Amino acid sequence: MKTFKYLILSALFISVGAFAQEDEQKPERKPGHTNNNKFKQLYDEFSTPNMFRTASGAPGPAYYQQQADYKMDLELNDDIARITGYETITYHNNSPDELKYLWVQLDQNMRAPDSQTPLIQSDGVAPAQRAGTFVNSYMKEKLERGFNIEEVTDVNGKALPHMINRTMMRIDMPKPLKTGEKFSFNIRWWYNINDHVNEGGRSGYEYFEENDNRIYVISQFYPRMAVYNDVEGWQNSQFWGRDEFALPFGNFEVNITVPADHILDGTGRLMNRKEVFSKEMMNRYELAKKTYDKPVMIVTQAEAEKTEKTKSKDKKTWKLYAENVRDFGFATSRKFIWDMMAVKIGGKDVMAVSMYSKEGNPLWEQWSTYAVAATLKSYSRMTFDYPYHKAISVHAPMGMEYPMICYNFGRPDKDGNYSDRTKFGMISVIIHEVGHNFFPMIVNSDERQWTWMDEGLNTFVQYVAEQDFGEWHPDALSEGQDKYPSRRGPAANIVPYMGGDQDFIAPIMTKGLNTYQFGNNAYGKPGTALNILRETVMGRELFDYAFKEYANRWMFKHPTPEDFFRTMEDASAFDLDWFWRGWFYTTDYVDMGVKEVKKFYVSSEPNEYVKNIVKERGMKLSDLPPLVYMVEEGSDEYKESMKNGTLLENSPTLNEYVMDNFTEEERKNIKQPKYFYNVTFEKPGGLVMPIIVEYTYADGTSKTEKYPAQIWRLNDKEVSKAVASDKEIVKITLDPNLETADIDTSNNSWPKEVKQSQFDQFKNEVKN
Repeated sequence: MKTFKYLILSALFISVGAFAQEDEQKPERKPGHTNNNKFKQLYDEFSTPNMFRTASGAPGPAYYQQQADYKMDLELNDDIARITGYETITYHNNSPDELKYLWVQLDQNMRAPDSQTPLIQSDGVAPAQRAGTFVNSYMKEKLERGFNIEEVTDVNGKALPHMINRTMMRIDMPKPLKTGEKFSFNIRWWYNINDHVNEGGRSGYEYFEENDNRIYVISQFYPRMAVYNDVEGWQNSQFWGRDEFALPFGNFEVNITVPADHILDGTGRLMNRKEVFSKEMMNRYELAKKTYDKPVMIVTQAEAEKTEKTKSKDKKTWKLYAENVRDFGFATSRKFIWDMMAVKIGGKDVMAVSMYSKEGNPLWEQWSTYAVAATLKSYSRMTFDYPYHKAISVHAPMGMEYPMICYNFGRPDKDGNYSDRTKFGMISVIIHEVGHNFFPMIVNSDERQWTWMDEGLNTFVQYVAEQDFGEWHPDALSEGQDKYPSRRGPAANIVPYMGGDQDFIAPIMTKGLNTYQFGNNAYGKPGTALNILRETVMGRELFDYAFKEYANRWMFKHPTPEDFFRTMEDASAFDLDWFWRGWFYTTDYVDMGVKEVKKFYVSSEPNEYVKNIVKERGMKLSDLPPLVYMVEEGSDEYKESMKNGTLLENSPTLNEYVMDNFTEEERKNIKQPKYFYNVTFEKPGGLVMPIIVEYTYADGTSKTEKYPAQIWRLNDKEVSKAVASDKEIVKITLDPNLETADIDTSNNSWPKEVKQSQFDQFKNEVKN
């Protein structure tokens, strides 16, 4: 009978809403709508899985990628800052398609006199500007920049038809290139190297007037094959200057002739070290290969300073060979100081290398190579063991990356003094650029289309590596610092951007060229999103396993965003479509708050809610099984219960009232709460996120609860949680550790605290 009564009451409570609606006037019919639920799966956005790319996010059984091998003879004319080259490219068609022509990238043409890059910039007259900027804008003649293609021939020297369309060159082959075939052709070219300090650019030279010397960091310097793949055929999107590159893997055999007193290093293994090294340099190099605790000087500062005072008229050729790399870069100068140390990665030794001028010291000698070594360790832990034999950090006034070599800024003043900002800025850019060896030099995403896939993923791992660095090298931290001061990664740091003007924010899934606030869009927001995913949504164990799985699946391959999204879910059993959609496909922001808190007490007297239901159903209160009645503090029912003595406020009376319905054995596993709360959370912001809430009790203790993001699945505006506690709650705080990038924390507390949101604080700091 008792069970039957429970069933009757349950049916009544469930159906009361449906029966009540029948008695009301039928509401006006509203038009239907599409599924806009935040937890809708991403089937509409994703491509259909196929034999090339599977639904799991892994390469499919028919996956293929092309190969491009290069043989190059290069010469640097230091007198006029010009580089000339003759290259033979062998292109392997591994696709199932027959190709009539090939596309080659000519990145240097972005700087050509007829470049259209300046024409797409909206740059009206500035009310005030620096004299140098004014001269460059209105008075300076355009320099002779860009490729000069002297010839394009087949291996027999016969001219090949070709057409140059700005930064792309189409080469028409004598006959279609079938599956499994390869085609070799030659290009002879030259260009005048840009002064990247004054003209800008990702490579070029820095000029030192003091002794008429240059430091060259050379990249994007040769005609390079474009990618052909299963996603879009030829990736022949023009280079406007911002979006970087999509390149096939291949082998490089490169001979570089420079002045005999230059020091040079670059992508690949140095094949003629004994020819270009002095005996003393060889001895130092052999020592460096066995030294793991500190860098060994291959060229000292004193030796570099002596060399830069004179100029050799002789030449020397450095020979480099690299296998399975997507690009090639090198640096050369007579000003270089050179140090190296060994770092153990996965049972093998890798050389961490730095090249810098005296202008970089003492900062570079103190920290550069240590930063390289630490980066290789952290990234290898998060992905796969670094596969190459060296990683080089070169001192230059900008940050840029290529296989095995990168260019990094950070310079003391003329007296050798530097601030924490300069030091940590340099260490961070080294970590970031060395980290690019993993993304996208090995996990070879399409930077031209999806900037965030290399910059965002790399910024995320950079944050992990920076925190590792602070632990491994605590002497790098300043007094009062307990961890590395990362600029990007912590959720709170992205709040000013996400809470900004929506007219100037684009979704992450936007081509880099077309985004506002490029740094925040391509670096900061995706990097922060992944950090939140790791720390707050998934947890480190699940995230790290899935992230490593993605890196290993796609190392030396060409992944797309979907391959990343699908792999992260496939390897973790975590449905993340809501996360990808919100963070990557929209510009929604996080804003959650505590809307309302109500306190309840147990009464032995039936409340109005139950009385009304019984009346509507023609029942008697005596028909009901034993029930626990809740009344809200301060309500009329509460006051009536207080007056009648039916309010069960103290624990013994409450326990006696409730526990009569349980056996002694059942009572052993039942807690005895004294306080009951109904907490309503609201979500003014569009992004769904887990609700992280800290409950603080009257005795000073606290407890943190995390409700998964799926709590919002049925109501995108507000949700409620019943909280039973044996201690009185005196304070409720949402996101106490600022984990979710909530743009307005003024509604995050109960009782409500009068304080500015993080975004308003930021705006006031800027004003002041």
